[in-house]
Amino acid sequence: MERMTETRNPKAARLSSMSIREILELVSDEDATVPGAVRRALPQIERAVELIVASLGRGGHLRYVGAGTSGRLGVLDASEMPPTFGVDPDMVTGVIAGGDHALRMSIEGAEDRPLGIRDLRDRFVAGDVVVGISASGRAPYVVDAIDNAKRDLGASATIAITCNPDSALARAADVAIVVDVGPEVIAGSSRMKAGTATKLVLNMLSTTAMVKLGRTRDDLMVDLRATNEKLRQRAIRIVQNEARIGADEAKARLERWGWHVRAAIEDRWPAASS
Repeated sequence: MERMTETRNPKAARLSSMSIREILELVSDEDATVPGAVRRALPQIERAVELIVASLGRGGHLRYVGAGTSGRLGVLDASEMPPTFGVDPDMVTGVIAGGDHALRMSIEGAEDRPLGIRDLRDRFVAGDVVVGISASGRAPYVVDAIDNAKRDLGASATIAITCNPDSALARAADVAIVVDVGPEVIAGSSRMKAGTATKLVLNMLSTTAMVKLGRTRDDLMVDLRATNEKLRQRAIRIVQNEARIGADEAKARLERWGWHVRAAIEDRWPAASS
């Protein structure tokens, strides 16, 4: 059976003869279908978030495993967690087939080696949750990690993000988030709609988990790490608005509390803060 991520899109049959504007309109129209496909997967995304929150709430970790574009998106999402939510860098991590070099260079053959569980092992703690990311759902590297994470490493749960429903990855996971985005404008180029869908799902998983773990104050990043001028100015605005004080006093509070936004708002070190 041909995988959905490999089929041809009939709308793109005459792609080479289209004008630039026609190509752009086609890509835009196809991209516009992605949010609806993600929304149809909300029940599975909700269950996945519940499992992630349960693990992280017990001191566990979230581990993304992927190859190629999927792996890069997992590493990207993980890398944004410390500056955005102030969590330890080890709480959410991404593992990509081929290692860090694969973040910058394509190492396509790396996904064919079933070494995902090996690469997870060194950083894994029993009770962690694993999210395997593969648009096709067949990457042996990713399937290996999801297939063996519970038995070999004591994972609390396994989650799949894929665009192919009847795939080895979907079958192996406790929760399969299947986002059926249909065929790509360039047949098989899953960096396109499938990549967009994956990014949207990852945003939902990590952001919702962090909110439920108390890492925001409603929509405000009160645990952000103010490591540059943009973030320091954001921190000042948050404290200014939440504490109803002037900008100078907000900055003074932040300096007094080591640029910890939550502490500056309360003007004390929160008992539950990390």
